[in-house]
Amino acid sequence: MRILSIIILKLLGWKVIGSLPKGLHKFIMIEAPHTSNLDFIIGRLAFYKLGIQTKFLIKKELFFFPVGGILKLMGGIPVDRGKKNNMILYVAELFEKTDELAVVITPEGTRKYNAHWKKGFYHIAEKAKVPVICGFIDYAKKEGGIGPIFYPSPGNFEKEFAQIEDFYADKTARHPENYNLSPMYKEKLKN
Repeated sequence: MRILSIIILKLLGWKVIGSLPKGLHKFIMIEAPHTSNLDFIIGRLAFYKLGIQTKFLIKKELFFFPVGGILKLMGGIPVDRGKKNNMILYVAELFEKTDELAVVITPEGTRKYNAHWKKGFYHIAEKAKVPVICGFIDYAKKEGGIGPIFYPSPGNFEKEFAQIEDFYADKTARHPENYNLSPMYKEKLKN
């Protein structure tokens, strides 16, 4: 799959930037901006090229035959968004049960405009004691890949979340009108 991904990305004109540090086997990878289904395809191709096996959270409504089987093979973890469940605890427990796990989360939570980034990725990483890696897609530059790595530390949420948002400030979404860096970031720009 790696060779095929390299060929497809090259044909599409996309570059993959960055790599994982050696020995890093457990982490949360946030992926932003997320405004199009094409983001998933470009992201998967980049992960295959980099040799990263990832899992991803996806709404359970998509797990119907035959799509559900394909999603599970690709690493899909069904999420029931209509039920009150503790997804943070559930994913943190997945990390405890395995020696290797990479979970991709889109902090926007949807491809549509969302005024607030979801912060669950940070709280999962904090609870599981794993780093957050900033994965990105930039349609203006036709680049995707791996950015900074953050190790959540108690009491530093606001500072670390602002650093994460700073990294994404210059990334261009496929549909820019649907991309939001969250009100925290916009408020900081005003000051």
